[in-house]
Amino acid sequence: MSLISQIIVDADNELRYPSIGELQAIQDYLVTGENRIRIISEIKDREREIIQQASKNIFKMHPEYIAPGGNAEGARKRSLCLRDYGWYLRVITYGIIAGDKESIETIGIIGMREMYNSLGVPILGMIDSIQCLKNATLELVPQEDISIIAPYFDFIIRGMS
Repeated sequence: MSLISQIIVDADNELRYPSIGELQAIQDYLVTGENRIRIISEIKDREREIIQQASKNIFKMHPEYIAPGGNAEGARKRSLCLRDYGWYLRVITYGIIAGDKESIETIGIIGMREMYNSLGVPILGMIDSIQCLKNATLELVPQEDISIIAPYFDFIIRGMS
């Protein structure tokens, strides 16, 4: 749910008008709207580059993942890992445009830890992977965009911890 939708739902549930603080939050969100759209476009356009850099970094950090018997051994398993990277980037853009982390939670972050556990994927490795994805993304965006983007990666990392 977007920040605006959440404020409306909360106010309606409490039979009140949005508070001054809520209206200020909407105003702050709207001021950053053009930046959010630009950021999402940039992430989308540079997805391949971000994923390549993140995967290079995670496999340097954990070479055992691509070694025989590793979770990313061989082209097929490695492509599944990279597919997940794309999914995480896409979900992060949903949060950025909504101005809210709830969309990330709703779409599936809640069950990710359990899914990876059931598949035998090391959770610490996934946390490292998301950190590598975050670092690769933040290296490619202007400094002023970091404060908008980073909290969504951090939310996922905390959710997996």
